[in-house]
Amino acid sequence: MHTEADEKGGGDIKDSGSVDDVSVSDIDKDDVYSLREQRAIIHRIDRRLVITCGIIYCFSLIDRGNLGNAAIAGMTDELSLGVHFRYSIIVLVFFPTYVVFQPPATVLTRKLGPRKFLASICLLWGVIEIVGTGAHAFSVDDELTFVKAFGFVHKWTHLVALRVLLGILESGLYPSIVYLLATWYSRYDVGKRYSAFYIIGCIALAFGGILAFGLMQMDGLAGKAGWRWIFIIEGTITCVVSFGAYFFLVDFPEKAHTSWNFLNQQECDFVIRRVNKDRGDALPESFTLARFLKPALDFKLWAFALISFFIITVTTSISVFLPIILKTGMGFSTGASQCLAAPPYVLAVLLMMLSAYLGDHYQVRGPILIVNSLIALIGLPLMGFASTPAARYFGVFLVTAGTNANIPTALAYQANNVRGQWKRALCSAMFVAFGGIGGISGGTIFRAQDAPRYLPGIGAAIACNALVILSVLALSGSFWLANRKADRGEIVIEGSRTFRYTI
Repeated sequence: MHTEADEKGGGDIKDSGSVDDVSVSDIDKDDVYSLREQRAIIHRIDRRLVITCGIIYCFSLIDRGNLGNAAIAGMTDELSLGVHFRYSIIVLVFFPTYVVFQPPATVLTRKLGPRKFLASICLLWGVIEIVGTGAHAFSVDDELTFVKAFGFVHKWTHLVALRVLLGILESGLYPSIVYLLATWYSRYDVGKRYSAFYIIGCIALAFGGILAFGLMQMDGLAGKAGWRWIFIIEGTITCVVSFGAYFFLVDFPEKAHTSWNFLNQQECDFVIRRVNKDRGDALPESFTLARFLKPALDFKLWAFALISFFIITVTTSISVFLPIILKTGMGFSTGASQCLAAPPYVLAVLLMMLSAYLGDHYQVRGPILIVNSLIALIGLPLMGFASTPAARYFGVFLVTAGTNANIPTALAYQANNVRGQWKRALCSAMFVAFGGIGGISGGTIFRAQDAPRYLPGIGAAIACNALVILSVLALSGSFWLANRKADRGEIVIEGSRTFRYTI
């Protein structure tokens, strides 16, 4: 049923087609399960794994991205964040710890299991949002006091400390989910799943402003300002989500039969056979530090990481500063600015879905990354140089759609072109870590002194999208040459005679 080449390299994956919404790489006509049964198993994985991961990520984005909404809801005035670079400092201090702790967090996910690890960190960052520790440990008379959390801070420096802690806790989420999804799906099915997962996250970016606007109306309740209720209520929701995540998250395929109300052992074995047929790396290798770090010598991991840096620089700057740009740069009211931040993400979701379908169907990634970057490059000059607020707002649509649609496509690009469990884990960690560094730069490119046009930030975003295009051209060009050599029998790619790079 499975040849030696299948086990070592993943078999022939060049054919394309579909059975319902499950592609041919998902279906094995010689498997012990019928085609209908195989589809049912895959759909169960989709509903349980992708949706659960997407919901957790959704509230992760809400909790880290609510600064912009809180800032224009009164936090800037109350904490004097308009002085010098205080707001930018609060934005960017999240990312150093977010970057540094990602590689060990990915290892912990494999060691402890995603259910325990991810649900725990989700609960802790929700607690930080509403209860917190940190501002100071003791009062003057040495009586132990609770630390002021986001909703209770009274000094901007306290907010800095809490953002550092939030970076540590959230560092384990994104790379772990990227890695976990890659272990469950074949190479030309993972694109749609990454997009579905990220689309759920986009709901946070789209409707976080509307939610914040509603929570602002609690201004004065219990003597607290409206911006404080944004943190308190959203943190409470995150804690509730963490309890649901503990029950609904599933483990890696070889252990997932122990997950509550999920697949049995035989169904998990089918998933392992399918992934092995595709790329031959379904089962984990024993961990050593050398085995985990050795793939860092592969240049393409760094190229993927740089692409992530360029993309996330733009998406972070837009998500964090868009309400401020709409208010101070385009003249909209506070309520309108929060609500108008949502519609551009609707277009982003549509473009994301189209990119995922085309990428999986035609088994390409690089050309889609380039087209989406070109869409953003059309929008950025409109956003910065158009003469009317309506035209500038239309530019926001194009920038938001093009850059956000590139995130799941880039995730699939890197996942399609590596083999091996620990190499995949390191590649995911590096990809997301460099995205975190992009978050640092994205938190600084739109400066208050550049209002209302924010031209330096527009220029930086243009450069980032241009560099995405150049990086993809260079990387896919090298992949094309390597595939040609492998077809002639001159080289072996990723230790497999049958593995080919995805252009």
